[in-house]
Amino acid sequence: MITNSLYLKSPAKINLYLKILKKRLDGFHDIDSAFQLIDLYDEIEIINIDSNEIKIICDPSIIKKEDNIVFKAVKALKEDYGVDKGVQISLKKNIPIGAGLGGGSSNAATVLLGLSKMWNLNISHQEMLKRGKNLGADVPFFINGENAFVSGIGNRLKYKDSEKNKYVLLCPDINISTKEMFKYYENNFYTLKNPDKLNQNSFLTCVLSRYSEINSFYKKNIISFNILLTGTGSTLFIPYKNSNDLDKIMQIIPINWRFFLTEAIQYSPLRGMK
Repeated sequence: MITNSLYLKSPAKINLYLKILKKRLDGFHDIDSAFQLIDLYDEIEIINIDSNEIKIICDPSIIKKEDNIVFKAVKALKEDYGVDKGVQISLKKNIPIGAGLGGGSSNAATVLLGLSKMWNLNISHQEMLKRGKNLGADVPFFINGENAFVSGIGNRLKYKDSEKNKYVLLCPDINISTKEMFKYYENNFYTLKNPDKLNQNSFLTCVLSRYSEINSFYKKNIISFNILLTGTGSTLFIPYKNSNDLDKIMQIIPINWRFFLTEAIQYSPLRGMK
């Protein structure tokens, strides 16, 4: 039986650490990282429609349809499984875009899992992981739905227990392209000052070098706070344990930056969906 609609929550992640190991012959990079799911979610509603069209409604309307990883995921699924049915996907973006939080990859994984269930496609977990890898390096992690040590290009996943921390996410109004940041890292590795000394994230030196606003904040506060970078940026995050820690962090957040209070979670709400 085909379900006519689904409402799903699409979670964000942070990189507890991220190391670039080497560039591969295929042009991608081998990494070593730990991905932690957090309770910050985009909201997705999927509805079957009578036409054969793929409709995507995004709030805010900031993603062009043809460039949207969700659109690419649905298009490939329809073609590969011969689905003669249309779908409307309403996407409420709460996860900042271009911020290193995996929002786009999470959305693609959510829609793949949701449509497999709605259309009764019975796609195996391994096949779903393969489809996710074809869309983006982080998509298999969100399909798998649990915290992981990550290697390869992001497709090799090993279970890890959840952290117990709470986090303040600090989000400047800066959209960073992952592709462009990898290119910047390659082109400037030997000229960047101590590229591997700030060892929580290989991209931290790149971000500080390119974005003066982030650099200024980091230098001003790093002595007093454990300021970490997720993904290729631009989001910074600070772990905290109690209200006293939180009060101190709140006092340093720039007035023009967004922030989110989040907690670590062990599993995605999508885990086990078939």
